[in-house]
Amino acid sequence: MTPEALGARLVALLAPVEATPSVSGGQRFARATVDVPPESWLVAVRAARDDTELACDFFDWLSAVDELAEGFDVVAHLWSTRLRHGVLLRTRLPRAEATVASVVDVYPGAAWHERETHEMFGIDFAGHGELRPLLLPPEFEGHPLRKEFVLASRVAKPWPGAKEPGESEAGGGRRPIRPPGVPAPGEWGPTPTPAGAGGVGEGPRGGTPARPAGDRPARPAPGARPARTPRSAAADDGPAVPEQPAPAAGPGSPDQPAPGPVADPPARAERTDDDGGTT
Repeated sequence: MTPEALGARLVALLAPVEATPSVSGGQRFARATVDVPPESWLVAVRAARDDTELACDFFDWLSAVDELAEGFDVVAHLWSTRLRHGVLLRTRLPRAEATVASVVDVYPGAAWHERETHEMFGIDFAGHGELRPLLLPPEFEGHPLRKEFVLASRVAKPWPGAKEPGESEAGGGRRPIRPPGVPAPGEWGPTPTPAGAGGVGEGPRGGTPARPAGDRPARPAPGARPARTPRSAAADDGPAVPEQPAPAAGPGSPDQPAPGPVADPPARAERTDDDGGTT
């Protein structure tokens, strides 16, 4: 059956109750959605389970939506394991009297969901019998998923924009701020942050843990580098000239003629710079 046909079938089963069918989502995620009055909530859930064409034998989930002045929407999703289709049932409760019948007698698996919805939104489920705290400590006051509930983290650290009731309508600065409850790097963990490594606004232990000193060698202080050794002139003048052997006797000796003039050293080969010029 199509989502439209499923919704029409359930509305026909609930007649003369004023139920409104619609379709939520689209394409393969489309779901038949039927809005019913609060006094017909239990009847609608039982009809979706017992009808052979709907056959919603599996309870999927139940929760609520805070619509502020318009009250609360209680939503339940039912599924047919044999026919492979689902139905969303929805009812709206007034904010001053947020009470609806429990469906635990029809689907025992709804007990946990009704307890959580009661705890988070303050909605009562008549006939449940065990609406005791499920996720919050017994001393907790208030219902955290109501939109008028101000989180304690907003009191300790204001958010930089109008995100919660009672906060300033003006936006905050452009300085990046971490979400509440997210620690800065170095604020927790086995490696403490050295003193002075914290960033602005990061607390006494903020910042990134420093690298151990042995990971890389220390750099010399400015001016402490040794001067470079200048190159010798002999290295720049090309090949060395062989020494002439000394005469056995002094010049003018009758036994040894005076030596002739010493030949000039060979010309130095031209060198090229890295850019192709000559020196």
